[in-house]
Amino acid sequence: MTLNAGDRLEETALGMIYGVALGDALGAPVEFEMLSRIREEYGPRGIQELPEPARFTDDTQLTLALAEALVAAGHLDLGAVMEAVSREFVAWLHSQEDPRNVRSPGGSCLYGARQLAAGAPWWQSGKPNSKGCGAAMRVAPVGYLYQHDLPKLRRVAADTAIATHHHPAAQVAAVAAAFLVKLALDRMPPEGFVAALKGEISGQNRSVDLALKRLEEALAMTSSDAALEHIGEGWVAEEAVLAALYCFLQAPGDFRMVIRLGANTQGDSDSIASIAGGISGAFLGIEALPRDWVARIEKSAYLADVARRLAARKGALAPPG
Repeated sequence: MTLNAGDRLEETALGMIYGVALGDALGAPVEFEMLSRIREEYGPRGIQELPEPARFTDDTQLTLALAEALVAAGHLDLGAVMEAVSREFVAWLHSQEDPRNVRSPGGSCLYGARQLAAGAPWWQSGKPNSKGCGAAMRVAPVGYLYQHDLPKLRRVAADTAIATHHHPAAQVAAVAAAFLVKLALDRMPPEGFVAALKGEISGQNRSVDLALKRLEEALAMTSSDAALEHIGEGWVAEEAVLAALYCFLQAPGDFRMVIRLGANTQGDSDSIASIAGGISGAFLGIEALPRDWVARIEKSAYLADVARRLAARKGALAPPG
């Protein structure tokens, strides 16, 4: 069946949002664990099935916060968008007062949100010299909404990073993560992703450039374990984004394989799988995601609601130019 434009917008929004949440939930139980320990606990292939209960972490919480901000103000100027982002990050901070909502939040995300809550402007609230993956794990909605407005995609992704992580590499990595979602929505052939990404971000930051080089070397390796170890453990933003891209490129037509590869890593498993899941979900759409997992994920109805409202906002945006 051929989808009309509105249905396609919704299908990819749902795929992207659920992709983030499912990757996050699959990787959450094994974050911080050595790969050898994961395989001891879950078998030689590592963790393969969504846990019960299927709960996501701060990665998805902040992705949803950013999506809510874009629904509210994504059609407005940058200042209004960042005011909305700041409000949502502070609301997320307050949500952490409920112990049921605390999911090992990153220190830089907490720092930035606390600074915002104390009245700091977003361009000064980020933790100095921090380039943790929290800057990039949440930006899939930016790539989705501004798919056809690359200058705004770049600015919003970078500025949302600055609000919590005040390091140039964090900003470049956030743009990279949003840009990869855009490429997925553009239906770029997977073999073109690396060249397109290099064209977008090369030469802006040395640590990002070195991580890109490691990704290219990893893609020539026969062992995915060795390849992911070569890219890095994903605790910093550029490693998490490029490890996620590696996972997507190994199985662009198989959502489960992508997030399973991301989750079974010796590092920030939930963030790598979450970023990879967002790219894969945007590329394949909701129909390619396992329906039983979609039904079981925490707050499934709310995830669908956010995705549909984000799709409606995108549909209402005037075409660029």
